[in-house]
Amino acid sequence: MNDNGIEISLEVISEEKDLGVWMDNRLKFSTHIGHAVAKGNQVLGLIKRSFVHRDSEIIKRLFTALVRPHLEYANAVCHPRFKKDIEQLERFRRRATKLVTGFSNTLYENRLKSMKLPSLVYRRYRGDMIEVYKYLHRIYSVPYDSLLKKALPAALRVHNYKLLKRHCHSQLRLQFFSFRVTNLWNCLPEEVVSAPSLNAFKGRLNKFWYNCQFSLDPETFSRT
Repeated sequence: MNDNGIEISLEVISEEKDLGVWMDNRLKFSTHIGHAVAKGNQVLGLIKRSFVHRDSEIIKRLFTALVRPHLEYANAVCHPRFKKDIEQLERFRRRATKLVTGFSNTLYENRLKSMKLPSLVYRRYRGDMIEVYKYLHRIYSVPYDSLLKKALPAALRVHNYKLLKRHCHSQLRLQFFSFRVTNLWNCLPEEVVSAPSLNAFKGRLNKFWYNCQFSLDPETFSRT
């Protein structure tokens, strides 16, 4: 009912786009991932039609500059949690890496290693850790404790930037940024989380997770 007392019927919708992110009424991001892959396919088709000579370096540069940003947009918010969504993203990347001349019969992980192209799984977890570093080291202007809770001094057995592990009974909430990053961050060593700058942190994290760069299994990171 508006200010004039007239009843207004509100349209019920199942999904909506806000700031470039597609959300549905169940807070799932499968629609967003579907749109990202569709957009990536359009760009990939354009690359395929425009380039006859497609060596690994050319495809890597085109993919990282024109395609990957669509797949990684707002990853901190719409981090895929369903196996089907994760596989959809990696299936798309499989097709993308097959554009390289002579790679059609090469195993996917071997293609990634040859191109020095980290897996999307690695990129998502690395992105999460970078965001945590920015919050805890006050690179962002907002107080970190509005999103992340640091552990009490008595619990700091790993490093001084350890996050408080909060209990949650909702599987959906466990996938929120402030919950899902806790275990991985707390497993990082002191020399990584206490890096003096963001660039130093990225370099040390890459070195610590070196063996995970081309992994397609999320469990690999928790075992590092």
